[in-house]
Amino acid sequence: MSLVGKEIPEFTLDAYKPEEFIKVSQDDLKGHWSVLAFYPADFSFVCPTELEDLQDQYASLKELGAEVYVCSADTHYTHKAWHDAPDSDIKRIEYTMIGDPAHKLITAFDVLDEESGLAQRGSFIIDPDGIIQGVEINADSIGRDASQLADKIKAAQYVREHPGEVCPAHWKDNAKALTTGIDLVGKL
Repeated sequence: MSLVGKEIPEFTLDAYKPEEFIKVSQDDLKGHWSVLAFYPADFSFVCPTELEDLQDQYASLKELGAEVYVCSADTHYTHKAWHDAPDSDIKRIEYTMIGDPAHKLITAFDVLDEESGLAQRGSFIIDPDGIIQGVEINADSIGRDASQLADKIKAAQYVREHPGEVCPAHWKDNAKALTTGIDLVGKL
């Protein structure tokens, strides 16, 4: 069952935000656009490349009014250890890393790989009301491209601000959107 259009569930979990431990709840993901990205595990192979890529896109996502949160089945203590590890590019990360060893959030967002007990590679775009507007889930061996998140958020923001309009394939910021109506049915 798709989570698109559904409200994020209630939760409160421990997290590591560089230089401090914090609590994160569903309320922290509301009031602004949010990206919630799940990944299998710290100290692994593809995961650091994805988190580093998210950091490379972090400033542009912040310019769009979006905050980034990542989550794995590791604890917030493990996140700090990974962040502080010598020779790790993870130390560049500025966004919040949520720990979910009890799989509460991972299960609620339906990205738990029950066989491994780890999260799948799921990315969720959440609007300021806490409603999920976009979902992407990849196999463990396929990393995500964080640069695509900005375009998806821009499109979601556009349609939120322009009711009755939709963004076609390959839509970019300031491109022509479509106004829904019977005259568009069946047209390419």
